[in-house]
Amino acid sequence: MTEDSLMLLLFTSGTTGASKAVICSQGRLARIAYAAAEKFGHVREDVEYCCMPLFHGNAIMALWAPALSVGATVCLTPSFSASGFLPDVRYFGATFFTYVGKALGYLMATPERPDDADNPLVRGFGTEASPDDQNEFRRRFDAELFEGYGSSEGGGAVVLAPDMPPGALGRPAHDGVAIIDPESLKDCVPAVFDQHGRVLNPDDAVGEIVDKFGTRTFEGYYKNDEANAERIRNGWYWTGDLGYLDEQGFIYFAGRRGDWIRVDGENTSALNIERVLRRHPEVVAAGAYAVPDPRSGDQVMAAIEVADPDGFDAAAFVSYLSSQEDLGAKAIPRFLRVSKNLPVTGSNKVLKRQLQKERWRTDEVVYRWAGRGEPVYRAMGDDDKKSLDDEFAKYGRQRYL
Repeated sequence: MTEDSLMLLLFTSGTTGASKAVICSQGRLARIAYAAAEKFGHVREDVEYCCMPLFHGNAIMALWAPALSVGATVCLTPSFSASGFLPDVRYFGATFFTYVGKALGYLMATPERPDDADNPLVRGFGTEASPDDQNEFRRRFDAELFEGYGSSEGGGAVVLAPDMPPGALGRPAHDGVAIIDPESLKDCVPAVFDQHGRVLNPDDAVGEIVDKFGTRTFEGYYKNDEANAERIRNGWYWTGDLGYLDEQGFIYFAGRRGDWIRVDGENTSALNIERVLRRHPEVVAAGAYAVPDPRSGDQVMAAIEVADPDGFDAAAFVSYLSSQEDLGAKAIPRFLRVSKNLPVTGSNKVLKRQLQKERWRTDEVVYRWAGRGEPVYRAMGDDDKKSLDDEFAKYGRQRYL
């Protein structure tokens, strides 16, 4: 056995497409283990609470491998439970945990108790939590939280920086990490922000996060030459993630490559819409995605998970959306699905490809924007859905349904 020998296969989340098996060698996992142990301060005395799936890179690379490298204790639970999180942490005496996807949002939706901060947690690490959830977790549980960026494939490294602004992922780990325009293959220009933090020049600033040296760390997909060819182009590793840089060189995440929605000739960020939706106190999880417009192009649809769909106040919610200064008029969802349980992947990420396929054809309540100016949501009945399908037929776009 050598450092190039196959250690295991890591599976991607599969939120926007089929999950793929990523090759991980003995050497790669060992290097990640020791680097993560140093980065996040893993020590032998740690008790590490593993509530994320072990088929995914988050649990393997950010918890299990670094714990193994320092001889720390690992505690396993069959699956993540928001209500069982704090009792487990106290029972095991856990000092460290990881999360991914919407897990932190589910945790923060549990009722707060006066003694939440009475726990042994010291720190946690994860990805894709909203800034509000991160701050609320630190306040409520009195533990440090590190939000990072990474991929199962290993390319596109970003390093945390103590001076990074809110919402930033960090700085490029080396000179080869860049934001590239996929058509021109040139570096994108820095983003220009308005007073609310919205990017004013997305067509010029937002590009794909590329690692020009990523072929050194990406070891390929298992028996999937087509996917390998999609990742390695022009000798570079293309992450499939979109991002942008500010003037100081900090990288910001802008969603997956398929997560930008083009409405009336303008690019709209699904990730930014989801962040606004998640800020509402009743929303536990959210997904925004494109659905076809009956006349031309696409429109924004969103799905939200709330504890009590029957008690959902659509009028109050649309007033909330209208008051959010970092949400443009074209980004307000034209269709809103309200659910008690959104479909998620095994790694707790909202399964948007399923939602996008179902569109408004669901038994759950779907609201449609009505009127001009300030939006009004009206619940769609069966007749409304049939009328919408007929409108697609009228304009010759039924093939998009």
